[in-house]
Amino acid sequence: MANKPMQKVLVVDDEEPILELLKYNLEKGGYDVKTAENGMKAVEIAKKFTPDLVLLDIMMPKMDGVETCRQIREIPEMQKSFVVFLTARSEEYSEVAAFDVGADDYITKPIKPRALMSRISALFRRDSKKEAPQSLITIGDLMIDRTSYTIKLRNKEINLPKKEFELLFFLAQNPNKVFSREDLLHNIWGTDVYVLARTVDVHIRKVREKIGDDYIATVKGVGYKFNLV
Repeated sequence: MANKPMQKVLVVDDEEPILELLKYNLEKGGYDVKTAENGMKAVEIAKKFTPDLVLLDIMMPKMDGVETCRQIREIPEMQKSFVVFLTARSEEYSEVAAFDVGADDYITKPIKPRALMSRISALFRRDSKKEAPQSLITIGDLMIDRTSYTIKLRNKEINLPKKEFELLFFLAQNPNKVFSREDLLHNIWGTDVYVLARTVDVHIRKVREKIGDDYIATVKGVGYKFNLV
């Protein structure tokens, strides 16, 4: 029986002691780890290493974490990967900016290594348990394939970051059913990750920018639903 391949993690931070501490704990936990001290190097490594998870700081030289996340999310092979911000920045606007470019979680420093490892394990565990009752949804000119994480609109392929894809797929699985922001946070982000309710609004806006306004409707004072167009 073949051994399960090690999950790959890329740690990005401009402070060498933090890189060494995280690398040590992650390797001890059974992960294959690479590090980068700035955003530009992180993008280069991500293209070749294709990590399952990127741990990313915000304040870095040459390229900040938000721009780094945006560029990483543009790499086709990184669509299914997790991006988790681990940063001393605790302002709400920084958190919103992080989720706006496709982050899966936002953790503020300091955090104890054991607590961080627990958060990472929960993230991978929750993802492995997700089983969609259907893998292909076709509604009007829109086709959503969860097996390959691809979307086609009028036969043109559209790339969505992982959380935007999951949000769209979840809504499309339940057409004409209204979900509150809290419902969507629970089903897409889970209970192990704390994110702001407005994060849902940001992701809905991003999805609409790419597939148009016809498919996802806002139900004022309640939430969102997927329209059968």
